[in-house]
Amino acid sequence: MDNNIVWHHATVTRDRREKLNKHRSKLLWFTGLSGSGKSTLAHALEEELHQRGCRTYVFDGDNVRHGLCRDLGFTVEDRTENIRRIGEMAKLFVDAGVIALTAFISPIREDRDRARGLFPHGDFLEVYVKCSLEKCEARDVKGLYKRARAGEIPEFTGISSPYEPPVNPEIVVDTELDTLQESVEQMIKALEERGIIPNRVV
Repeated sequence: MDNNIVWHHATVTRDRREKLNKHRSKLLWFTGLSGSGKSTLAHALEEELHQRGCRTYVFDGDNVRHGLCRDLGFTVEDRTENIRRIGEMAKLFVDAGVIALTAFISPIREDRDRARGLFPHGDFLEVYVKCSLEKCEARDVKGLYKRARAGEIPEFTGISSPYEPPVNPEIVVDTELDTLQESVEQMIKALEERGIIPNRVV
C-alpha cells in the first residue's frame, strides 16, 4: 500500500449513526450451497427489518458480479478475490451504521475466516444456510446443477468444486426443514437476543 494513503477519521462516527438508526450495525454473512435459499432468506429478512425501520442492504452474489466483480471468474483465486472485495465493501457499510447482509456461496472456509478477520469481534455473524446437496439439486432454481452435471459449468460448487461448511457459525438456518417464514423468525429472534435490533413491540 502507498505510504501516502492515510485513513481519514470522520466526525460522524459509527456510534452516532447507530444511535440515529436506533439499531446496531452488523454483517450477516449467509453461506451455503447454490439453491439453499441464501438470497431468498436474506431478502425476506431485509424486508422484515425494513418494515421495522432498520437501515439495511443485501449484497447478492449475482448482483455484485454484474459490477464490482465483473472481471472475476470462478477459479479458486478469483473466488478468493471476490470474497475479499465483498468483505472490504461490507466493512464500510457496517461503519455506515447499516445491517449488511451478504448472500454468497463463499465455499472456502479460509476465505470466510479472512473476511471475518476484517471486523471487530462480534460484528461478523456467519449464517449457515443448511440444505443438502440433494435438496438443492432437486430445487435447481436456476437450472445450474443440470448444466453442471452436463459439464457446461466448470468448477461448480458441490459438483466439481468443494464446499466447506462452517465449523462454528453464529447462526444455523435449516431451509430443508423450515419454511421461509420460520427461518426469518429465527433470524429476527437471533438479532433481538444479541441486542442488534430492538425487541418487537407486541
